[in-house]
Amino acid sequence: MIRNLPGFRDFYPADCAVRNHLFSVFRQTAHRFGFVEYDGPVLESLELFTEKSGEEIVGQLFNFEDKGGRAVALRPEMTPSLVRMVGAHANSLRRPIKWFSIGEQFRFERPQKGRLRSFYQFNGDILGIEDCAADAEAMALLVEIFKGLGLTDQDFQVRLSDRDLWMYYLESWGIEEANRVPVLSVVDKLARREREDSLKALKPYLAEQSEAFLSQVEKLVQLRTLEELEAFFQAQDDGAEGAVSERLVTWRSLLAKLNALGLASFFQIDLTIVRGLAYYTGFVFEAFESSGQSRALAGGGRYNDLVKKMGGPDLPALGFAIGDVTLRDLLEEKKLLPEYMDSVDFYIVFGGDPELAVALEDIAKLRESGLQVAYPLKPTSFNKQFKHADQAGARFALIYGDDEVARGVVAVRDLARKVSFECPRDALVEALRDVKEGHWPENL
Repeated sequence: MIRNLPGFRDFYPADCAVRNHLFSVFRQTAHRFGFVEYDGPVLESLELFTEKSGEEIVGQLFNFEDKGGRAVALRPEMTPSLVRMVGAHANSLRRPIKWFSIGEQFRFERPQKGRLRSFYQFNGDILGIEDCAADAEAMALLVEIFKGLGLTDQDFQVRLSDRDLWMYYLESWGIEEANRVPVLSVVDKLARREREDSLKALKPYLAEQSEAFLSQVEKLVQLRTLEELEAFFQAQDDGAEGAVSERLVTWRSLLAKLNALGLASFFQIDLTIVRGLAYYTGFVFEAFESSGQSRALAGGGRYNDLVKKMGGPDLPALGFAIGDVTLRDLLEEKKLLPEYMDSVDFYIVFGGDPELAVALEDIAKLRESGLQVAYPLKPTSFNKQFKHADQAGARFALIYGDDEVARGVVAVRDLARKVSFECPRDALVEALRDVKEGHWPENL
């Protein structure tokens, strides 16, 4: 038998129900925040991704030449498509642009726990607003989605950092602009490799200053409060005081907004978060599981220059993405995924072909009215039909015996309460709507 490809999932009905639960929480929460949904093509021009991330990204893509001779790729993320779409119609879009999407993404990398080649992502983005109120809004949306899934501040934390602050700091050390992103990538890996390896990686950019720089950075990344950040930078005699002080005012404004929203307990300052992609500017953030494997659950930040870089107008922007794989793993471990069973409202039980012929007329009317109705496709006994009704998760059975059909009525049985009433066939639609809403006849 042919098997599915490595890193790709089959969604059997129970799995599909869980996925739809996640999507439902994503959508409901985003709508409450005033975000509107969009989507784009799964297949895009390869240039769209290399323009944003450079040629090195090609090794991570499912890319090929299509029959028209075009270099194309399955999308590995949503941001490039979003930027292309917004850039094409920026002048006609009302600000702020608050969009979200839920879509499948593809990356050609080694499948492992929490990371697959095909996965779904929620993306929430705000474009057209420079003020940190937009950052607070996006971060609040992220937290509220997780809260909507049953997670608390004991289950996850959002670690908050700032690319602008880092750039001012690197500039104060005399690091050339072209070298700042490579130096940040060294900072990004500090916790994952030996100190000597970090020093070696810094040498090309800082030479004999590498040790002093690393020592200061090790202090900086340990700071967890705004007051500690302010004290650290005030102690630096680096010529960047004005820019840093102004930036810390923005920090204070952002944290005040998160506090006013009642979300302060979900956030932690952590300057080790720098986000590896070069296009990030300003505030960046990642959500991590608080215990256990400390898995990354989401991430995002400002990308103010990207729309212009990709041919659109100069438009401030920020956003974040939540992947479904690690999130589902966490929710399963926390037992926060509801148990789903596909079910119908009403299940038909009938005596024989004559009764089925009558029942089919009613089934058509009931389904047309919006009610869920199923019936056995294979003739069998009454007892087995009732078992099938239970297996189908039906709340009610509609009984068409020869006596009921002869009298022009249907017996409606509540399968949980084991009580029944008879209803004329010509009033069945209205009666079953009432029953579905919990309005059982008063004389029973």
